Amino acid sequence: MTEKDTHNSTDRAAAGDDDAPVAETDGGTVTQAAQAHRQTDYLDSEVNLLKPSTRFMRDHLKLVWGSFIAWVLTTWGPVTATFLAPEMMTSFSILGFPAHYFMVGFLAPTSSLVLAAIYANRRDKLDEKYGINTATVTEAPSGADEATATDGGVQE
Repeated sequence: MTEKDTHNSTDRAAAGDDDAPVAETDGGTVTQAAQAHRQTDYLDSEVNLLKPSTRFMRDHLKLVWGSFIAWVLTTWGPVTATFLAPEMMTSFSILGFPAHYFMVGFLAPTSSLVLAAIYANRRDKLDEKYGINTATVTEAPSGADEATATDGGVQE
């Protein structure tokens, strides 16, 4: 009976043991743009979030900022318009409701959901454009010997 009370990851591999299991990735694909940044140590290097170094990061940042500006306008625009011009916002109605009530009660939450769907769609297109595969492959244990004890103890 062998003990299974430790997780063999890279400890034995670092010691030079050839039989050591190698840590597998989550199944994502690596493109040439990602390979260029593989050796970058992001903990010790300065990363400029306002001017990213890769085309994917720049395009994604444009998408994030555009979505954020649209969210601010659709969520806080009606509230601000009601604060600045209450007579105008209460003088006309939309579908039988005062304009300020309809815009704050219906337009703001609905626009947030629509913007989330648009962001997800555009992000998927951006991932396709740069060849990023976010699908993960998980394998179930095939036998009792490969099952992991969740309490960290010894399998008996």
